[in-house]
Parts: sequence; structure tokens; C-alpha cells
Amino acid sequence: MLDSSNAIARVSTKPGQLQYLRFKLSFRDLVEMMAERGLSMAQTTIMRWVHHYAPEFERSWNRFARSAGSSWRVDETYVKIRGTWVYLYRAVDREGKTVDFRLSSKRDVAAAKAFLRKAIESQGSTPRTITLDGYAASHRAVRAMTADGELPADTKLRSSKYLNNLIEQDHRGAKLRIGPMLGFKRFKTAAVTIAGIELLRRIHKGQFNLGRLRLKDRTTPAVWDGVLAAR
Repeated sequence: MLDSSNAIARVSTKPGQLQYLRFKLSFRDLVEMMAERGLSMAQTTIMRWVHHYAPEFERSWNRFARSAGSSWRVDETYVKIRGTWVYLYRAVDREGKTVDFRLSSKRDVAAAKAFLRKAIESQGSTPRTITLDGYAASHRAVRAMTADGELPADTKLRSSKYLNNLIEQDHRGAKLRIGPMLGFKRFKTAAVTIAGIELLRRIHKGQFNLGRLRLKDRTTPAVWDGVLAAR
């Protein structure tokens, strides 16, 4: 971890890492782009920057996060790690704002519970409504958490393919960014990279309140520097 706010702010000037997380670019694409701008670097350099700094970015931005709504659309999609499919649990609210995400090696009741607990912790509140597809394990997880008091007794559980179209469409936005990466090698680095992608998507959706930083009409690098340097 970096030791000072100034040092953290300076990482936003590392070329390539934000573009990698935000746009449909591979490391090779970014190396070529940087070369056109007179910067010579290896693909592994950008990769190391992403893996090292993405958690710092997420922690800094989360201090300014707005809570999502209380009606959650929950679903899972697939991500390949070293040739094996794993599961990316994700949720959005009724407006399409990101609630949370969690990468899991399994798709079962325990994994669904772990995701919901993470989402509740990050939001600071429980949902009033949870909409799922027809996968039985997720329904069992919600019912078990309600019975155990982790969710309020009046939490409304719905199963609706139509209402869950919103989260399925949102999956596509995340997976379009993951696709050019051509697969991950390790679970940990996949989770870190996906966290960075989800952060950039939340920024794009306007899920942060930066009013107190007085950054209106500032350039994107200036906004990043302001957020990362804020105490």
C-alpha cells in the first residue's frame, strides 16, 4: 500500500491502466497506443500497474460512493480463468446502478449467500426486493438468510426473467470489456482486474458524490488526482 495521499494521487498518471480498465483494449493494444505517443513499455508493466493500483483506486473512490436503490436484480455470468469457467455474481438496482459483484469458483447456495452478504455490507443496508432468475440455489440462499435473520422477514423475493433483463444487459457491458483480455491466468488477479472494471463502470454511471471536492468541469486526470489525494 502507498504511504501518502500524494503518492496515491500520482498513480493515476501511469499511462494505460485506466484505459485498460475502461475500454475494450488488450495489453498489446495499449502498448501500441503508448508507442504512438513516444512511450515504450512492456505489456507486463501495464498488467502489474493494474494489479497493484486497482485496489487503491477502489478504496479511494468508495469513500464517495452513493448507495444503490433497494430493489436488487441479482444474476450470475461466466468468466474463464486458465481455461476453467468460474462465476461472476453481480447485482444492479432498478435504475441499472451497480450494487456489487463477487467472483466465485462455485455456483451454489454458499456462493449466493457470500455475494449477498458482501453486497449488504458494501451498501450498508438490506434490499427490500430481490429479483432472481430461476436458478434454485440462489432462491434457497435468500430464503435461508431470511430465516436466519440476515435479511428482513418482509424482504420480497421475485423470480422474473423479464425483470432480470436489466442485469443481463449490464453483464454484457462488463463482459465486452473482459473479452479482449483473452482469459485470466489466476483467480486473484482476475478478481482484482474485474474490481477495477466494475469501478470504472460505476464512475461512468455517476455513482459517486464528489461535490465536496469541487471538481466540476475539471478534466478527467484532475478528477482522478482529486479523488485519490482526498483525505
